Amino acid sequence: MHLYSWNVNGFRAVVKNGFYNFLNKYNPDILGIQEIKYSEKPLEPKDYSIIWNPAKRKGYAGTAIFIKKNIDIKSKSFSLGVDKFDHEGRIIILELDEFYFINTYFPNSQHGLPRLDFKIEFDKLFHKHLNKLRKNKPVIACGDFNVAHEEKDIARPKSNEGNAGFTKQERDWMTKFLSDGYIDTFRYLHPNTIKYSWWSYRFSARKRNIGWRIDYFITSDDLKSKIKNADILANVLGSDHAPIYLHINI
Repeated sequence: MHLYSWNVNGFRAVVKNGFYNFLNKYNPDILGIQEIKYSEKPLEPKDYSIIWNPAKRKGYAGTAIFIKKNIDIKSKSFSLGVDKFDHEGRIIILELDEFYFINTYFPNSQHGLPRLDFKIEFDKLFHKHLNKLRKNKPVIACGDFNVAHEEKDIARPKSNEGNAGFTKQERDWMTKFLSDGYIDTFRYLHPNTIKYSWWSYRFSARKRNIGWRIDYFITSDDLKSKIKNADILANVLGSDHAPIYLHINI
């Protein structure tokens, strides 16, 4: 299966910037998108069903999944069971025959860290929920986790130490989460590769490749032998994030 994930930073904007060309070119079996910032579900392309989970607040957050119509969805959920997270449209969980597919847009701690506690609470709840799901079948989770895990995942670690997305609390949570039987598929296949998935719009950061790797495909470790490829499509434009993908033998 060819699985893709992309923080599009506004669905209407990315459509103007070639989203459907991307969909046609890469032809994903499943594509999770984050930060749709748009309430109205678009018309479905010929081969895809769309699952749409906008935030209640207009122009903010939200997630969606484009999935091939020939893939059977056994169940779907839009909830971690806590209203303050669920009304921001941050998660879609699809139960498929072989695994759960989870598309998530993690909160941003924000400049000055006013939402750090909110983020860490979400992180822990997400971890707990995945542990519950994986008792039934394997899990594959994708999305913008809003954390650069290690120093090699950020262009300027020293100057960003303690900033949103690179706090000790966020990084320690990611370490604990991965050590509990989950695989960062990109890092598993590319242990020393320096590659980023997000760049600020300021200071020509993308052109200068001053970026962060904050977008992930995570699998439960029972899928390790099935991971075929995982990478970042850094040259695909249209958002301040690059799409990422996982090819897995299911």
